[in-house]
Amino acid sequence: MNRRRCLALLGMLAALPAPALAQQPNATRRLGVLSVTAADDAIGQTRSMALVEALAGQGWKERDNLKIDWRNGGGDRARIAQLADELIALKPDILLAVGTPSVEELRRRTTTIPIVFAVVTDPVGQGFVENLAHPGGNLTGFTDYDGPLAGKWLEMLTQVTPKVSRAAVVFNPATAPFAPLMLRAIEDAARTLRLTVEPAPVHDAVSIGALASRQDGAILVLPDFFTMANRAQLLSAIAQARVPAVFWSRTFVDEGGLMSYSTDSVEQLRRAADYIDRILKGARPADLPVQNPTKFELVINLRAARALGVTLSPGLLAIANDVIE
Repeated sequence: MNRRRCLALLGMLAALPAPALAQQPNATRRLGVLSVTAADDAIGQTRSMALVEALAGQGWKERDNLKIDWRNGGGDRARIAQLADELIALKPDILLAVGTPSVEELRRRTTTIPIVFAVVTDPVGQGFVENLAHPGGNLTGFTDYDGPLAGKWLEMLTQVTPKVSRAAVVFNPATAPFAPLMLRAIEDAARTLRLTVEPAPVHDAVSIGALASRQDGAILVLPDFFTMANRAQLLSAIAQARVPAVFWSRTFVDEGGLMSYSTDSVEQLRRAADYIDRILKGARPADLPVQNPTKFELVINLRAARALGVTLSPGLLAIANDVIE
């Protein structure tokens, strides 16, 4: 190719819109992933595997045409902020934020790099997007909370024998800024179900340990990366209290908790891969609607029930997606 034709080609490429450039098949793209979980956390590893597999299904493969920079905060808010700085410095083509703190830290640092989020509660109320249908800005993604969840959690507790009349709602105010939204829905459901609910905020080992002194009632653990990161101590305190508890993730039940009703966070990472693919091919986050959860699962641990000395209604057991014997 002579010099004149080469310069003409370069000029033509420079004039192409960003979407056209984004679709060049041989370009290696860069994805930065910031997750609130620890690198060795089982649920975090499962989510990562699901993401990689789903991206490969879209044609994006590591060591081929995609470079993935993984960062895991391990439940430490200061660490998450530091890792957000690291990812932005790498100048990725796109970012994936898993969990509310990851979104908060990344959006503070960029208004231009596209951000897809997953496992996030109330993105409108938290100011991440303008509305679900038309997010605006550089963020879009997938929520982990649907309004009826609050009522389902409490309804599950009413199907425990001996009868439950009150429930403590556990969350960390510093890491679950969306808790007031959930508490309002829980209080509304409690009036219908004739239960008494009370907030039980936790923020450190001492406050978690204090849950062991709750010798009656029940416990409802809200979605919160703090409760996930500290689930071993939380499960220990609840076991000492010997009260029934319902959780926001099956991870708690797999590790000894009584029951959970939750969205499928692994499925959210698979769905996030589709948005990542579309944005890398030129779509704008502002034009991709934020999607509510579509898959839910009820998991019950009968071993935990026997240890607590409680029974669960046959109707609840009949609709469970998974029963741990």
